Amino acid sequence: MFPFSHSKTQPKGCVLLFLTLIPPHDTILTMELRVLRYFLAVARAESISGAAEALHLSQPTLSRQLKDLEDELGKQLFLRGNRRIVLTEDGALLRKRANEILGLVDKTVNELSSTDDPVAGDVYLCAGETEAVHLITQAAKRLQARYPLVHYHISSGDSVDVTEQLDKGLVDFGLMFEPIDRSKYSTLPLPIQDVWGIHIRKDDPLAAQSSVTLRDVLDKPLILSRHLMDSGLMDTWFGGNVPPLNIVATYSLAFNGSLMVDDGMGCMICLDGILNTSGNSPLCFRPFSPPIYASMSLAWKKHQVFSKPAATFLEELRLVCKERQNSSKP
Repeated sequence: MFPFSHSKTQPKGCVLLFLTLIPPHDTILTMELRVLRYFLAVARAESISGAAEALHLSQPTLSRQLKDLEDELGKQLFLRGNRRIVLTEDGALLRKRANEILGLVDKTVNELSSTDDPVAGDVYLCAGETEAVHLITQAAKRLQARYPLVHYHISSGDSVDVTEQLDKGLVDFGLMFEPIDRSKYSTLPLPIQDVWGIHIRKDDPLAAQSSVTLRDVLDKPLILSRHLMDSGLMDTWFGGNVPPLNIVATYSLAFNGSLMVDDGMGCMICLDGILNTSGNSPLCFRPFSPPIYASMSLAWKKHQVFSKPAATFLEELRLVCKERQNSSKP
């Protein structure tokens, strides 16, 4: 995907990386990743002078590099003002892609540089909000003593974020809720189920009940997750005939949804165990009755070749899952 070139003019041990892009009009662009790092530094600093100081470059040198980048792409990337510069729409798109490209390159270089070590390097995961993350952290904890040079990076997001990062190769594993497209992903089912229900204020009339039915929330202003909106779960819950719902807001992370509940916007359909509703919390959780469970799996791209740390972590997680299954048997 990324052609690596080791130039004879570079100092020993220095790898010069280029990204070759072929746009629709068949003009080949060869872009040094170094220049992408310069571009991101300027985007962060919103100033040529500030970025030049951080990069230890002269301002004319950095300005020339950015101008060459704009000329090569045929796009204006910055709007230059008197006191600061801001990204254009094309610049914002390049910033997003540059972060993805450089993240993948850095991940690849780290994996290749650690191949001579027994087990050392990084494991990247993306996970939704669920207590099942405990299984991941338990496996990581067990590996810490044996492999102290393995480091773990867990990013949070909903199903949209998890699949996007998996598909782009930015993470090794994603913790995904069912349904999962197993034509694209291999999976390790996790021996844990979350419970669906609603988070409401403690002064809501439904808080007096120990559980709620789907019918109880039909006339309520609802706050739903992107996962619920996109996965088709609601169709399953209502037998393929979802009645008109008063959906007032959506969320991707439950904490933000809980603030909407706290401020009286509505009730949030969510999983149990994500928010702390004990003590002085103004919120409470009420499960659906009959119970609605959420199953999940650790997923990775089919035919993926793992680094040593990622492969070791997966085997340890298999053991953690097996032990949990055995401990739950009567």
